[in-house]
Amino acid sequence: MPSIISVTKLSKTYSSGFQALRDINLEIRRGEIFALLGPNGAGKTTLISTICGIVRPSAGTIFADGHDIVTDFRAARAKIGLVPQELTTDAFETVWATVSFSRGLFGKPANPAYIETTLKNLSLWDKKDSRIMTLSGGMKRRVLIAKALSHEPQILFLDEPSAGVDVELRQDMWRLVRTLRDSGVTIILTTHYIEEAEEMADRVGVISRGELILVEEKAELMRKLGRKQLTLQLQAPLERLPPELDAYRLDLARQGTELIYTYDTRGERTGITALLRDLSAAGIRFKDLQTSQSSLEDIFVGLLRERA
Repeated sequence: MPSIISVTKLSKTYSSGFQALRDINLEIRRGEIFALLGPNGAGKTTLISTICGIVRPSAGTIFADGHDIVTDFRAARAKIGLVPQELTTDAFETVWATVSFSRGLFGKPANPAYIETTLKNLSLWDKKDSRIMTLSGGMKRRVLIAKALSHEPQILFLDEPSAGVDVELRQDMWRLVRTLRDSGVTIILTTHYIEEAEEMADRVGVISRGELILVEEKAELMRKLGRKQLTLQLQAPLERLPPELDAYRLDLARQGTELIYTYDTRGERTGITALLRDLSAAGIRFKDLQTSQSSLEDIFVGLLRERA
């Protein structure tokens, strides 16, 4: 699949000497949902702002749908919609006016039918004549999304879009994201709600201390780095494990009533059959068992610990 965003050897150093981005290389495919994960201060917002042309890079190149974000800024920026973290809106304007004005800023001809559809998709239609200052925080967030979509961009950046919003808006927003992706729009999001990235994203990038430490297909990432646990509920509690089971590195939990066996999903063999055999030989009986797999959040935390 061809790239719609191409970032090569991108770095950003501020006048204070702080290096926010270090030699970033990233290709974002047309029509995908790409989730950028990282702790506070990792460089997520700086990377998005630089790709959008808000922050000027210190080194490197960025192309948005074939347009250089520095030398061909106007054409590149017209391809991009951005929903920032901050609730910055025109407080005294109506919803309809501010969204329509945003469309005009990009030189797009008036299209009331498109604006109406966008507002309806975001449950804003009944607020179209309300001034922004009268809206709740959640409604203001919806207006930001409508403004970002006003000029029909092919690339949409969502910078922490779920932060501080209600469950209803979150669900509305993700329904809209899926609809946009299905229509061919490329979505790049940063989020602290890792379960949303796990549900929505096609690929995942992890940034830490200004460096992009991993970019991977979500499913492949979880296959490579995910770990599974087998939890055995014992018929009788154990005080300690017999030495012949040491090789399995088992953990005793819940006052000795559970045995937890962790294994790597990448291995050719899980070792479960041998474990059950050796448990039986040791006279340890269990009444139930269950398996669980690492979530994307577990993998994310593990990656950051490795880099610490």
